[in-house]
Amino acid sequence: MPAPVTPPSAQDALLDAVRGALAGVQDPEIRRPITELGMVRSVHLEPVAGGDALVVVGLDLTTPGCPLKETLTRDVTAAVQPLDGVAGVRVDLGVMTAEQRQALRAQLRGTDAEPQIPFAQPGSLTKVIAVASGKGGVGKSSVTANLAVAMAAEGLRVGVVDADIYGFSIPRMLGVDRPPTKVDDMLLPPVAHDVKVVSIGMFVPAGQPVVWRGPMLHRALQQFLADVFWGDLDVLLLDLPPGTGDIAISVAQLLPGSEIVVVTTPQVAAAEVAERAGSVAVQTRQRVVGVVENMAWLTQPDGSRLELFGSGGGARVAENLTRLTGTDVPLLGQVPLDVRLREAGDTGTPVVLADPDSDGAQALRAVARTLAARPRNLAGRPLGLSPVGR
Repeated sequence: MPAPVTPPSAQDALLDAVRGALAGVQDPEIRRPITELGMVRSVHLEPVAGGDALVVVGLDLTTPGCPLKETLTRDVTAAVQPLDGVAGVRVDLGVMTAEQRQALRAQLRGTDAEPQIPFAQPGSLTKVIAVASGKGGVGKSSVTANLAVAMAAEGLRVGVVDADIYGFSIPRMLGVDRPPTKVDDMLLPPVAHDVKVVSIGMFVPAGQPVVWRGPMLHRALQQFLADVFWGDLDVLLLDLPPGTGDIAISVAQLLPGSEIVVVTTPQVAAAEVAERAGSVAVQTRQRVVGVVENMAWLTQPDGSRLELFGSGGGARVAENLTRLTGTDVPLLGQVPLDVRLREAGDTGTPVVLADPDSDGAQALRAVARTLAARPRNLAGRPLGLSPVGR
C-alpha cells in the first residue's frame, strides 16, 4: 500500500517553513545565512508513512574539501528537524561551480575589483590595535589572545592577525588547528571562541621555520589584510613580533589609522626596551593607547605579592611614552603571574574563558573593556564637513 501523499497546500506550507528555518542557519566561517550566500541548491519533500515527509536539502559547499561540512550538515538538520510534519532530514552535499564562487566573492567584497585592505579605507569603523613589545617572552601573544576572546565575549566582532611571522603562537593559544578555507583567491578565516583568526602558522608544516626577508614579510601581511574576508569587524588585533623591525613599519604603512598597545614586564631591562617599541609611534604617526604590565607579581598562599621581576616597570613605560609622544599613555592594567593563564593558553582556551574569576582573567577583561570603550581613531576618516560661505 503506497504511503499517503501530503496535500499540496500542506506541502507548500512545509516547504516555506523549511526555507524559513534554513534562513536562520549561518555559515560558520562567513557568519551569514546560507540562503543569502546561495549555498542552498534545492529543497524537496519525500513522503513517508504517516503523512509526514523526509526533507531533502541540497547544499553547495564553497570548496570540495570544506572542513566544516559536518558542522553545516548538523546545523541544517537541527534547524529543520523540529518542524511539524518533518519525519527526517537528509542533506545532499555538492560543490559550488566556478561561476557561483565568483558571484560569492563579488557579493562578499561588494566588487569584482582587486581586493583592498578594508581597514585602511576612510569609511572603516573597525578599531585596529597592534599589540607590541620591545622584547620576546613578555607575554604579548597571551595578552593578545585573551583580549580578543574577552572582547568577543562582550558581543564585539573581533579578528586577530598573527603578524609575529617568525614566532607565531596565536593558533595554539586560540585552539585553531586548520587553515583558512580558500575560495579561489579569497580566504575565509577559521573562527575560534567567536574570534576570526589568521596566521602564517596555518600555512607551514609543524616545526618548519619561516625564513623570509622584508619584502616577503610585507607581502604576507598585506595578503592577511586584503585577501582574507574579515566581514564587518568592530576590532582587529595584530600580534606584532617583538622589536621595531619590518612588520612594525609595514603595519604603519598598510594601516595608518592603527593604534598601539605596548606590553612589558616590571623588569627594568624589559621596560627600557618596551619604550623603544612604543617610541616608533612618533616616527610612524601612530598613537600609543596604553601599556599593559604582564607578570606583575605572584600571589602567595597567604595573599601577599611576590614581585619576581621588580615593580613599577609598566608605570615607568607609560610615563615616559606620555612624555615622548605628547599624548596621554595610561597604564591599562597589571596582569599577575598565574599558572592558569599559561595552562589555558597551552590548551587553546584563553583564561578569560577557562577561568574567568582568576586574577589574571579579571585584569585582562578590564583591559579589554577599556580598549573596547575607546572611540575609533579619526585619522584619515572623512568628517562630513563642508565649507561655509562668508
